[in-house]
Amino acid sequence: MEAPGKAIPRKSNPRREVQKLYGNRLRLRVCGLHREGDRLLMVRHRGIGPTDTFWCPPGGGAQFNEKAPDALIREFAEETGLQVDIGEMLFVNEFMQPPLHAIELFFTVNVTGGTLRQGIDPEMELDDQIIEEVRLMSFDEIKSYPPEEVHALFRYCNSLDDVFRLRGYLR
Repeated sequence: MEAPGKAIPRKSNPRREVQKLYGNRLRLRVCGLHREGDRLLMVRHRGIGPTDTFWCPPGGGAQFNEKAPDALIREFAEETGLQVDIGEMLFVNEFMQPPLHAIELFFTVNVTGGTLRQGIDPEMELDDQIIEEVRLMSFDEIKSYPPEEVHALFRYCNSLDDVFRLRGYLR
């Protein structure tokens, strides 16, 4: 029996939370590619993929009645603390790691303000956050991770310049 006034600590299971919130349905995601010199802004999530570590560019789900560029501006603010202008839409990726399935629209992004910080995913409880790190990474650093720990878009690229040359639907 629990002692009066003592809370039972929650056992965070990020994989279960991700599946509960986003699993077994098709989502529309918007993702932003922000480059500073030879580095790309990346976010590390837990609870996604076979190792529970997943690096990808910032982004997230568009809400009903929200235009894709507006969703990306919101997602950047939530995840990174940065204010951005949305540039060109570059490519579409279909993310499929059952039970997760998302159509992802990738845009270029220019930072206009804010301060880079580790943000939050507002759909998650504060003690169950899945964003673990936000930082600029070199292409070699991104490629040093096992393929299952980074977004599939990097499999199509041999350099950071290649990322910004991707077009159309990635197969």
